[in-house]
Amino acid sequence: MAKLLVSALLICISAIWVVAAADVPAGRRGCQTRCGNLDIPFPFGIGDQCAIHGGFGLDCKNDSGTYRTFIGPFEVTKISVPDAKAWMKMGISWQCYDPVTKQMNDSMVGQNFTNTPYRFSYEDNKIFVIGCNTMAYMRGVSYVIGCLSTCSDEPTNGSCSGAGCCSVDVPPDLGYVEAYFNKDYNTSRIWSYSRCGYLVVIEKAAFRYSTTYIPSINFWNDYNGTVPAVMDWVIRRETCEEAKRDMSSYACVSDNSDCHNSTNGHGYLCKCSKGFDGNPYIKDGCKDINECLDNTTYPCAGRCQNTMGGYDCSCHQGQHKVEDVCVSDQNNQKSSWEMPVVGASVGFVILVIIATCSYLIHERRKLQHIKQKYFKLHGGLLLFQEMNSNERKSFTIFSEAELQHATNKFDKNQILGHGGHGTVYKGLLKDNTEIAVKKCMTMDEQHKKEFGKEMLILSQINHINIVKLLGCCLEVQVPMLVYEFIPNGTLCNLIHGNHGQNISLVTRLRIAHESAEALAYLHSYASPPIIHGDVKSSNILLDVNFMAKVSDFGASILAPIDKSQLVTLVQGTWGYLDPEYMQTCELTDKSDVYSFGVVLIELLTRKNVFNLDAPENEKSLSMRFLSAMKENKLENILDDQISNNENMEFLEDVADLAKQCLAMCGEDRCSARSVVALAGK
Repeated sequence: MAKLLVSALLICISAIWVVAAADVPAGRRGCQTRCGNLDIPFPFGIGDQCAIHGGFGLDCKNDSGTYRTFIGPFEVTKISVPDAKAWMKMGISWQCYDPVTKQMNDSMVGQNFTNTPYRFSYEDNKIFVIGCNTMAYMRGVSYVIGCLSTCSDEPTNGSCSGAGCCSVDVPPDLGYVEAYFNKDYNTSRIWSYSRCGYLVVIEKAAFRYSTTYIPSINFWNDYNGTVPAVMDWVIRRETCEEAKRDMSSYACVSDNSDCHNSTNGHGYLCKCSKGFDGNPYIKDGCKDINECLDNTTYPCAGRCQNTMGGYDCSCHQGQHKVEDVCVSDQNNQKSSWEMPVVGASVGFVILVIIATCSYLIHERRKLQHIKQKYFKLHGGLLLFQEMNSNERKSFTIFSEAELQHATNKFDKNQILGHGGHGTVYKGLLKDNTEIAVKKCMTMDEQHKKEFGKEMLILSQINHINIVKLLGCCLEVQVPMLVYEFIPNGTLCNLIHGNHGQNISLVTRLRIAHESAEALAYLHSYASPPIIHGDVKSSNILLDVNFMAKVSDFGASILAPIDKSQLVTLVQGTWGYLDPEYMQTCELTDKSDVYSFGVVLIELLTRKNVFNLDAPENEKSLSMRFLSAMKENKLENILDDQISNNENMEFLEDVADLAKQCLAMCGEDRCSARSVVALAGK
């Protein structure tokens, strides 16, 4: 097996970036501004000395007479300063069957941009798995996401819905990815028809699936072994407010430039103000746009005069404006041909107004039709009827307008958190009820069809340790979920936040017990049973009394009646993900128990569940914990705040419970009800 993790050179880049001099370069005299066919705009530069800092230093290499630009091992093909994006070529991960050796060979590519200015653009890229009987994942710092591509249905050109090709969205703030193929899904039995499977992060606009990719290696050949990906970049990993505290390193040096916080991870970038364009990172780099030279973008039927940051459009002498149309002032001395012209002009304006109004009415009706279509698609009629028949007052079907108003049009200042599934916003209803609105990024078609039925079941959940689902919005492409607002943050922040807060053993075990109570309710008392699917410390909220409230169960699934049912979209959080689920694609209640076990050792150790910088056998907290248990060195991994000789025997009992939850085989794990009984002793 060949395994390639392209990170060494990027580590060098990140080190240079971190220790880069604080002062922003005053200019780039003597610096190369072009490499081959690629312009190199500041803050980038050929060589670190010509860039704003080491994270933007590029190499210009001569490749058989053709000059190409690189950042670390990645070729850069395009740079956009206004959009703060860079296009780079990334490797293709593959697994192929070799009929000679009768073995599966693979090459799994990874990219590590963790400590660099770059993040994979979640707007422009997508993760694709191509092939027959191929299941592959992208593993990040805190998540795993992937899908299963089969050929049980006939593949179709241009379609990536699971037949020959499947896809998943790129989550926000993605800087580290490592490819992984599930060995149980391979082409060893179908190699005569399909020999290879592929996994890539690629620019959506640059990819269109072709059925010729299945019986050949055309995919590899079409892209010549590398695929284009779009990277968002920031100047530094700090907010605009933080950056402005030190003006010597503040990068928005041009007049008429503005600072913007990144929407893809932590950091800031610069843009020219409205009415200006150019380079905000260079002194006087933002130039006034002469709107009068572009009548298409900035229409003016009269006399156009450019102004700083805008333009004035006035009528010629002897004319004045009527409904934005210039007409002659000489109303009493109209010639025989002027009157008809003016009349025709006014008539034309009236026709335009009538046509515009008709168009707006048509578009409004069209929008209403689309909303009704989505409402029906997501099971809204069934949900509405059931609510009326059962007089369910605690669950509400919200309109999109209500949630727009509650969240100030989903303003970024209202964001409570990001996740692989979507973004959560804080909102305030008209009756002053505080809510949390989850705006999901995507949802598979089957889940959309069953959404109304699932909401009926989830709306009945009423447990003190589960965040209440207040309602949903169905008239949008991907339904939105509305929860009660929990004010005291997440368990993850309590454990790992840099606040120096002491957490007693009693508090930790109470939170663990309350979380287990919630899971036991979902698994054993909900009808039908519900599997959470993404239990982790950041999905356990704390109220004002630090009572645990399990959240995000709206993204869970109903426990399958047929054990043969599989999920084709594998996603979860790395470090918490059940290894058996990774192999079988079967999500069970024991998958939640495994994830709870990880949360339990998080509470015991106060350590991160995944450490990218640790040795290979110590990256996973669960593996490190089980190793310590096996070697009778539990005290070495426990948090010093709770570890002492007086309670060591009790801590060993709790650690044994965590060990049972972390059993590799689901059948060997205890149930959530058993966890509650054991944790309550």
